[in-house]
Amino acid sequence: MAHVEFLDETMRDGQQSLWGLRMRAGMALPVAPLLDQTGFSTIDLTGGGMLDVLTRYCQENYWEGLDLLVEAMPETPLRAGLRANANVTFSVSPRALMDLWVRRLCAHGIRSFWIYDVLFGMDNMLRLAKVAKESDAKVAGAIMFALSPVHTNDYFADKVRQLASSPDIDSILLYDTAGVLEKERLEGLLPKLVAQAKGKPIEFHANNLLGLSGKAYCDAVDLGVSVLHTASKPMANGPSVPSTEITARNMELKGHTHSLDKSLFQPVADHFRAVGKSAGFLVDQFAEYDAFSEEHQIPGGMMGTFKAQLAQHNMMDRLSDVLDEVAAVRRDLGYPGMATPFSQLVGIQAVLNIVTGERYGTVPDEVVQYAAGFYGETVAPVDPDVMDRIMNAPRAKEVLDNPPPDPDLDELKKQYGTEDLDELIYRATVPQADIDKMRAAGPVRRDYPLLSSPELEQARKLMRIAKSPVVEVKTAGLDISLRR
Repeated sequence: MAHVEFLDETMRDGQQSLWGLRMRAGMALPVAPLLDQTGFSTIDLTGGGMLDVLTRYCQENYWEGLDLLVEAMPETPLRAGLRANANVTFSVSPRALMDLWVRRLCAHGIRSFWIYDVLFGMDNMLRLAKVAKESDAKVAGAIMFALSPVHTNDYFADKVRQLASSPDIDSILLYDTAGVLEKERLEGLLPKLVAQAKGKPIEFHANNLLGLSGKAYCDAVDLGVSVLHTASKPMANGPSVPSTEITARNMELKGHTHSLDKSLFQPVADHFRAVGKSAGFLVDQFAEYDAFSEEHQIPGGMMGTFKAQLAQHNMMDRLSDVLDEVAAVRRDLGYPGMATPFSQLVGIQAVLNIVTGERYGTVPDEVVQYAAGFYGETVAPVDPDVMDRIMNAPRAKEVLDNPPPDPDLDELKKQYGTEDLDELIYRATVPQADIDKMRAAGPVRRDYPLLSSPELEQARKLMRIAKSPVVEVKTAGLDISLRR
């Protein structure tokens, strides 16, 4: 029997997968102290995507909201996620900007990081780990799991060996974005990872897209995993991770121990369920097993993007064709793992191939950069015929002649006209017009209005189905005017 630690994903992957990163600080603040007291080893709280979305779409000051949440949770180490070679952009960020991002997160109270690169660019991963260590932060080196002929158990074990050899890596994080890991593969994979981890803890994060991840968590603990990533029930499952509630119960049934205060589960869940329903976001998700998911391995958050893109072209009936094409493009491009940015690059290329009717007739700049090795060495070679088409794309020569710049910090300060380091990160990652709108919106709200009534539910349904630019409904007790 084992003692299992729990890492909370309610406010990071839970809301990223179900709410599209639109969880404002005030939506979580009322119960943040309860999460802090629950007994999690770490609370995963933030990442670059949240800075972008909160500023551009919610007009909320990212740094101010982060400070409020950090202040509300003083007892538990708070974590941020890092893509090793970029922040926000699907391209590549300057190394000095990435180093500064880590330092500023530490200055605002972050004390734990998980660092990943789907192509395992170890130089970038270990450099950022060293920067985090300057502030005594803990670092988890991520193994982004993927299914392909080249992603073998030995392949992943070698990556663990390289990560665990660094004194700046404290734990190994096995991260299954598509939720495809089952007992048979875990039995072959985890013993090899444990053997190469040099005694460092193994964390496990599996998005429950296929409904398999709860069982995978049980099997993983038997095979040496000691930290499980879960979320409060309304923010769990589907494209999110398994719930804390059922995972804690499963661990107890298997005879394992944990340090969670279960009496705090319900008030936290009640709060996020009410906020999610009030805001019109997904809560209380579930998923059915779909064997084809093992082919395309699309992360849950991308499915909505696909549907929106196809709807713009009146081609919703082609969704199954797009999913087939995603699997084909992934093979063509050498089986990149399906996590940011490559899940997006593969997905966008697949949509373009279907919408235009010509495979690789239109190629985004980032796909050219990927094929040219700007992101790092591909896991397997790009198909030669596809490589020719990519490199003959109209913009390919211009992209190749202009690799991503890599200015140092002084050059960045001069480029963006500020010595304020938080402001520098803002200006380097978010359009100035969006920053201005955010500032004009005023200070961060510390709560969120929980509005609910039968009439409001009817109004929400009407908003979802109305297609006209103006809809008016008048009854004896209700007067609604909706303007798009």
